[in-house]
Amino acid sequence: MPDESWDFLRTTDNGERDDSTRSPAGPARPDADETDVLDAYSRAVMHVVDTVSPAVISITGRPGTSDGGQGSGFIISPDGLAITNSHVAGGRSRLVATTTDGDRLDCEVIGDDPSTDLALLRLSGRELPHVRIGDSQLLRVGQLVIAMGSPLGLHSTVSTGVVSGVGRSMRASDGRLIDNIIQHAAPINPGNSGGPLVDSRGRVVGVNTAIIAFAQGIGFAVPSNTVQWITKEFLQHGKVRRRQLGIVGAVVQLPRAIVIDLDLVSDFAVQVMEVDSRGIAGRSGIEEGDLIVSVNDRIVTSIDDLHRFLARLPIEATLDLSIIRDGQPKQILLKQ
Repeated sequence: MPDESWDFLRTTDNGERDDSTRSPAGPARPDADETDVLDAYSRAVMHVVDTVSPAVISITGRPGTSDGGQGSGFIISPDGLAITNSHVAGGRSRLVATTTDGDRLDCEVIGDDPSTDLALLRLSGRELPHVRIGDSQLLRVGQLVIAMGSPLGLHSTVSTGVVSGVGRSMRASDGRLIDNIIQHAAPINPGNSGGPLVDSRGRVVGVNTAIIAFAQGIGFAVPSNTVQWITKEFLQHGKVRRRQLGIVGAVVQLPRAIVIDLDLVSDFAVQVMEVDSRGIAGRSGIEEGDLIVSVNDRIVTSIDDLHRFLARLPIEATLDLSIIRDGQPKQILLKQ
């Protein structure tokens, strides 16, 4: 006869099941597969922490100065290159980085880009532990991510969550939109800014940059592909190069008659209010009053659209602007 401690449904004398009395053993034991899943999850997180935490740093102003602020960062090369947020660097040229072992290293800000909220640092050290940079384009909603940093000055703090959304946009301190922002559910706090967002293989896929006040479990990170781009720009050119049209523009609503006559997709366009004669637009024939409706066949309905398209295109790429001048469509090619 089987052990009744596991017989939750017993039978009556007439052979019918009787579930009115539970066995003295109480609730069912956890399924072995569930325990294995939990263990695998823990092992994945612990492996990431062991691999990445030596490269995570806490960043502060230099002692004896009035520089304030505190944040996180991470080392990306053995010769001391490191990444943090632009708002953590705070316009300062010199900072101090503290490692998980407690070592304090001077670091120089060699590149600061408020438009992406990223800054590139150089630590005064060699043969330093460093992270691997992953491809943020491969992230999927629901994927496990791990946030690391020094929130509230607590070194080597780790939190886990999932990717909640991709392709978000966020306004930078200079007014530009940062594209392809990662939304995630790994809890972060003040001081996490600049710390890495890591996947289950220990590859950095983003840089934690912001939380929403009064919201629960909503954090944002600048994608790792943007990190790779700005790092290359700083190292090769000393700055992040961006296309500049040399115009001042404003969003306007087009007359309905023009939208219908020209078979336009949108009722909005960017009107050229001023033209710098030294800029690419001025040299190519753009005039005040022109209405920009598309760039390289991409619809333009706002200044953000222009910034976004210019940021994505190579510096040497030709721009094909579709404009409306005096009620008539016109194409203008802009070459660098």
